[in-house]
Amino acid sequence: MKKRKILILANDTTYTYNLRDEMIRRLVEDGNDVAVACQPLLRQAELRELGARLISLETNRHGKNPLSDLGLLARFRKVIRVERPDVVLTYNIKPNVYGGMACRMTGTPYIVNITGLGTAVEHPGFLQNITVRLYKAGVAGAACVFFQNEENRRFFRERRMLRKNARQRLLPGSGVSLRQHRAMPYPPKDGKIHFLFVARVMAEKGIDLYLSAAGRIHEKHPEAMFHICGRCDDEKYEGLLREAGKAGFIIYHGEQKDMAPFFEMAHCIVHPSYYPEGMSNVLLEAAAHCRPIIAADRAGCRETVNDGETGILIPIKNEDALVNALEQFLAMPWDRRRDMGLAGRAKVEREFDRQIVVKAYTEEIERAYH
Repeated sequence: MKKRKILILANDTTYTYNLRDEMIRRLVEDGNDVAVACQPLLRQAELRELGARLISLETNRHGKNPLSDLGLLARFRKVIRVERPDVVLTYNIKPNVYGGMACRMTGTPYIVNITGLGTAVEHPGFLQNITVRLYKAGVAGAACVFFQNEENRRFFRERRMLRKNARQRLLPGSGVSLRQHRAMPYPPKDGKIHFLFVARVMAEKGIDLYLSAAGRIHEKHPEAMFHICGRCDDEKYEGLLREAGKAGFIIYHGEQKDMAPFFEMAHCIVHPSYYPEGMSNVLLEAAAHCRPIIAADRAGCRETVNDGETGILIPIKNEDALVNALEQFLAMPWDRRRDMGLAGRAKVEREFDRQIVVKAYTEEIERAYH
C-alpha cells in the first residue's frame, strides 16, 4: 500500500487506543503518517509508542448545545486544513457527523464507522428526526460506511440516510485483539461465584437492573458476589454505589485501566444493557478471556453470544429474566461454566478477530485514495 497521511477523528485517546491499536500499528508499519485528533484522556503514551501523532481536540462528547457542536465542526475543519490528510477515518457519533461534514467541506476522502446510534435515535420524535438529518449530512460523502451490526445498517437504509449506490460494509464490531486478550484459565472452585459488570455506570447500561437483581440473588445465594467496573456518568450513582457496597456483596472498583485481573477473577460477565450499541466490546473481550456471558438480547450484544452455548441472552429491561439467568448460571456445575467460556473463546477466534477489521480498513483506504 502506498504511503499516505491518515487522520483519525474519534472521541478520546482511551477509546482510540483500546479499540484501534492494531489498525494504527499496521498503518504505521506500512509507512503511513498517522495522526489522531481527539480529546486527550488515558493511553496517550501508548498511542505515541505505536507511532501516532496526537492532536488535542475537545470533542464535548456529552454536550447537546448546537452552538458548541458548530464549534466542533470548525475545529475538525481547521485540523483537516492544517494536516491535509489523504484519507480521514471517523469514529463515534460527533466525529462521524461533524468530522464527516468537515471532510465534505474540504474535499477530503473519508471513511465512516457507525459505532452505535446513541440514545437520541431510540425513540421516534423531534430529537430522532434532527439526529437522522445530521447523520445523513455526515455520511453523505463517505467513500465507505462501515456498520457494526445489521440493525444499524437497516436503520440507515429504511430512512434513506445513505446516498444512492453508497459503498457500505458490515464489520464484526471493532473486533477483539486476540494478542492482548488471551485465553485465561477458569477460576478455581473456592466457594464464591463472582459476577462482573463492566460499563459506564448509567441507566441505559443496565446498572439498576444489575443492582436490584444482585440483591434478590444474594438473599438465596450468599456465595454470589457482584462486582462493578466503570466510571459513573451520572453523579447519583456514586452515592448509590457507596450505599450498595455496605451490603457486602456489591463491590465497586471504579474505572480501571487494566481489566485483566477482573476478568481473571470473574466467573461470569453480566451485561443487561439496553443502550444502542454498535457492538459490545466488553462482551468480545470477556469471551476472548474464556468467560461466559449473560447479556441483553439486542443488537450489538446478541451477535456476540450463542444462547445456551457461550452464554445466556435475556429480554431487555427485564429484571425477572436477569434473576432467572443468574439462578440458571449458579445451578450449573463448574465444568459446564468453564466449557461455556471456552466456546466463547472459539467463537471470537472464528468471527471477531480484530485482524478482520484491520484488513477491511486497509482495503477501503486503498480504494478511497483512488
